[in-house]
Amino acid sequence: MSDSENADEDQVSTGDTMRERADESKLKLWLLIGANRQLVTGVLSVTFFALFMLGSFVDPTLSDLLQERGVIESLYTQMIGALITGVTLVVTISQLIISQENGPLGVQRTRMSETMDFRGYIKELTGRPSPADPSAFLREIIDATQERAETLDEVMESTDNEDLRNEIDEFVDSITGNAETVREKLDGAKFGTFDVVYASIDYNYSWNIFQIERLIADYEDDIDEEQRDALEDLRTAFTMFGPAREHVKTLYFQWELINLSRYILYAAIPALLISGMMLAFVDTATITGRILGVETLLWLIGMTFTITLIPFFLLTSYILRIATAAKRTLAIGPLILRDSQR
Repeated sequence: MSDSENADEDQVSTGDTMRERADESKLKLWLLIGANRQLVTGVLSVTFFALFMLGSFVDPTLSDLLQERGVIESLYTQMIGALITGVTLVVTISQLIISQENGPLGVQRTRMSETMDFRGYIKELTGRPSPADPSAFLREIIDATQERAETLDEVMESTDNEDLRNEIDEFVDSITGNAETVREKLDGAKFGTFDVVYASIDYNYSWNIFQIERLIADYEDDIDEEQRDALEDLRTAFTMFGPAREHVKTLYFQWELINLSRYILYAAIPALLISGMMLAFVDTATITGRILGVETLLWLIGMTFTITLIPFFLLTSYILRIATAAKRTLAIGPLILRDSQR
């Protein structure tokens, strides 16, 4: 391992948010995962319409081309085919998601047993029954990690190793700051929105697990039994957060994909209707005149074509969020896939 990598691993502190650790643009992350998906869909639609109409100013021949009946027929005939194919795909996705929830009695009993076992582990960790609300459930585990970090800070006061003492102080301060930031975001967050998953991604539990393992290995001769137990207890608390977050994230992904399927179906019906009407009733003689120097027919084609693309824009906006969140949480446990994710 190089000196630079060793130096990075010795940096026990971590950024309080994913954006700080990844050094990403705030606007970029907001568009990818933070913004309301309907708003992103609207932005994509307006941007597409603006660029489409801009083409009529840049290339005047586009206006003449789109006034040909054959072009209109070709455009909306292909759009009807694409919409029908897309809706069929969406229905298939919905069926796959729903099929994951179906199963014989034995499978359902195993799922329930594993869920209750994990809730039992959390009860042992926190000393009280686990909340049913996902955001409160994650806050309970975060509270436990902070409490055990503070316990670690107390038992480490007796150490004679100044380097170890300084690293523990920095480590505990980092955990406390990260926990307070995530706890504040989780407070009031409701499942069904992205807020719960977004906040949980900010908790850098994997880096903290690695740092505990490194501290135990680097200072093995300077840590007594009580201090080692405090480190192990803290490590156990962090290992509980990983599967809890993944479970909540998986449920959210299923929730969002089902919502996406519904929204696409809702948008596809008017899109099909508009495509059919444009194909059946509109030609060069239907609408005449100009608006802002551009043929009215071209404005109509631009608006209707944009509307027919809304199901695709919905799919794009939702998949951007799901894919980005999945990429940021690919690994479970102390495995950092990017240096900048610390």
